[in-house]
Amino acid sequence: MPIVPPTHSVERSLRRAGAKVVVGLDEVGRGAWAGPVTVGAAVTGLRRPPEGLTDSKLLTELRRRALAPVLADWVTAYALGHASPQECDELGMTAALRLAAVRALEALPVEPDAVILDGKHDYLGGPWRVRTVIKGDQSCICVSAASVLAKVHRDGMMAELGEQHSPYGFADNAGYPSPVHRAALEEFGPTEHHRLSWAYLDALPRWRHLKRIRPGLEAAEASADEQLTLGF
Repeated sequence: MPIVPPTHSVERSLRRAGAKVVVGLDEVGRGAWAGPVTVGAAVTGLRRPPEGLTDSKLLTELRRRALAPVLADWVTAYALGHASPQECDELGMTAALRLAAVRALEALPVEPDAVILDGKHDYLGGPWRVRTVIKGDQSCICVSAASVLAKVHRDGMMAELGEQHSPYGFADNAGYPSPVHRAALEEFGPTEHHRLSWAYLDALPRWRHLKRIRPGLEAAEASADEQLTLGF
């Protein structure tokens, strides 16, 4: 099935409503067992995008890596924000996503008038004017650009961590569930880069004592942030 290229349709509607600077946001790392959650922010204007731009998940790794530097030069502005594994544990995923998004927005050299946020849930909120778009990473050019830039940058971060923790296969799985990652956790336990409130620890008897529960939450509630991942 052919990929339908993203457009400026939503951005144009926001501009008609008075927004001069529109930024697209997309996250990567939400369902990972290790590493930060990263939010990319991109301002693209209304120019024609580079050929082949779409949601990063629909692109091969080779194509993403080739496209990222082209996008970095093409966008009007972009920035990345991260929330650490420890912040994900302490705050929960919704608050960690907001923290990463705020860091990305505050790092932009321009102040946005409106934000296009991928998905149906507004984890950002005020004071920003937010438009949520389901599959915005496929349909909105600025969100697609943010998704590619964020994915390539975070994958690179995880590959660097993989050099220090080779058994976990971070260069290949980027901290997400995989057989290699699972086997390393069973044998060696979590590293300082792992999220310790995630449910994968429930299936690791040797390491279950490391499980962290956020204050005021029961174990089942603390594991809810991991529902989109592959469990044991």
